[in-house]
Amino acid sequence: MTVARILIEKGNSVVTIGPAHTLDAAIHLLAEKSIGALVVTEADGRVAGILSERDIMRVLAKLGAAALDEPVSAHMTRKVTTCGRSTTVEEVMQTMTAGRFRHVPVCEDGHLVGMVSIGDVVKRRIATVEAEHQALRDYITTA
Repeated sequence: MTVARILIEKGNSVVTIGPAHTLDAAIHLLAEKSIGALVVTEADGRVAGILSERDIMRVLAKLGAAALDEPVSAHMTRKVTTCGRSTTVEEVMQTMTAGRFRHVPVCEDGHLVGMVSIGDVVKRRIATVEAEHQALRDYITTA
């Protein structure tokens, strides 16, 4: 299964924020949408970074409430690992595990086209394993 299939099933909407917005605005957007990360985009739609709950927790632990007025750009992860629609679920799982992150923006031709989370990947992987398990059961009972 590929990332394209995940996006077909879950949709390709991505919640984004501009780099000049404050961390306070980012926190409220994360809470409002019940998500764990925001893709930071420039005015032209180019991916500038990603801001996760972990990024916010680190800066709050370091700077306290004063950090809430700082721009997202000061605390986002600038080196964003992305994938394409043709990337397999196994490849994305490996990337997430190696990088120790839970969200991967999906880009095609430099444009953001979706986002996959570890939850999306695990859900699809479990479905695949369950289907294989059922196929084996069916094979055994009909043999």
